[in-house]
Amino acid sequence: MKKKQMKLGVFLMGTGHHIASWRHHEVPSDASENIEFFKRIAKKAEAGKLDMLFLSDGLSFHDLSHPAELVRFEPLTLLGALTTVTDNIGLVATASTTYNEPFHLARKFSSLDHLSGGRAAWNIVTSYYESEASNFNKDKHLDHSLRYDRADEFVEVVKGLWDSWDEDALMRNKETGEYFTKGKLHTLNHRGKYYAVRGPLNSSRPPQGYPVLVQAGSSEAGTNLAAKTADVIFTAQSTLEDAQAFYKKLKAKAVAYGRSAADIKIMPGVSVYVAETEKAAREKYEGLQQLITPEIGLDFLADYLAFDLSSYDLDGPLPKNIPPTNGNRSRQQLIIELAERESLTIRELYMRIAGSRGHRIIFGSPSQIADQLQEWIDREAADGFNLMPPYFPDSFTDFIDLVIPELQRRKIFRTEYESRTLRGNLGLKPVVSRYQKDNQFV
Repeated sequence: MKKKQMKLGVFLMGTGHHIASWRHHEVPSDASENIEFFKRIAKKAEAGKLDMLFLSDGLSFHDLSHPAELVRFEPLTLLGALTTVTDNIGLVATASTTYNEPFHLARKFSSLDHLSGGRAAWNIVTSYYESEASNFNKDKHLDHSLRYDRADEFVEVVKGLWDSWDEDALMRNKETGEYFTKGKLHTLNHRGKYYAVRGPLNSSRPPQGYPVLVQAGSSEAGTNLAAKTADVIFTAQSTLEDAQAFYKKLKAKAVAYGRSAADIKIMPGVSVYVAETEKAAREKYEGLQQLITPEIGLDFLADYLAFDLSSYDLDGPLPKNIPPTNGNRSRQQLIIELAERESLTIRELYMRIAGSRGHRIIFGSPSQIADQLQEWIDREAADGFNLMPPYFPDSFTDFIDLVIPELQRRKIFRTEYESRTLRGNLGLKPVVSRYQKDNQFV
């Protein structure tokens, strides 16, 4: 019996996920806006047979944000450029349903899918930075539940627009002068609670049918949207038990929405420190930790909690009853629970968060890292992982050069790509147009 295959993506975050990564002596400090840097990372990821490159995004920042969020490329633009130096790896761009329109995003992701030959994916977010509202002619961020309600309809409109053209609609017959078959072009004419969109889309059907849909919300509203619509779910758990509970919950929700548990791939984030020995791996971590300044660390934590900590004792506990944010509630709760579970002081907590932004951190030799990853796969805590390298390029190339061969030796990770499309490599079912579905029963 073939072993379950691990899925792996890499979360591109400028100089790296550790907040002090840009200060590391081996890191190009301008990585966030260096196209040659991204080309090198993309090629290395594809050489390692990873499933996808993942780009987050935000539409606002403040002066003490993570350096990779101060200045950065717009994701779809960057991934469009990376189609020219890659052939197989998936390309995941984050785009907000709160500060975009369905037609815009349907067209952009369809274009990326065509440009890449079927490797595009959309990470669906509702924008958790409350300050984004002021950049889009609004006084305040929409309420959390309202953002997800709108997102649900937004995604359905986008999928409807991707169904505008049947796969064989474009004849382009020079002899007869027929460019397309009229009965195979469909006008959406959507009128809903939040959106009125006529269509059709001026981009033919994407090679994958629909680009892969990714979602990362862990709140109740977020998991409902993910279970209903997502093909891939990125999440943040630091313990096996929490990851198993989330995995079981999301798979059950997917089934409740009439889907199969295999229709979604759950991929927690993980920050890996690998070296010849565990001791050497931990020394890499400690070296980065020493580069964190208290001001940056504290502000970074306060930003995630949406709570001012400046008047509290850094060596005391996190204050009780921090009010729920209107931004990223799931991440806020994860950090609060981490502090409580491990009895961390504010200083200890920001040092932890600055290292991986609340995600799991693991240390060890190549075989130890493989053991830790494989355990979560074997014990139904994950289908794969979204790698969050502490610093680029070295901590990423170490993973590709040291850990990937060990995973391949164990026959739990591919040695060659199975497909030219991201859906194919992830083992996801092909998407059938709603109009084809309707005609199957005529």
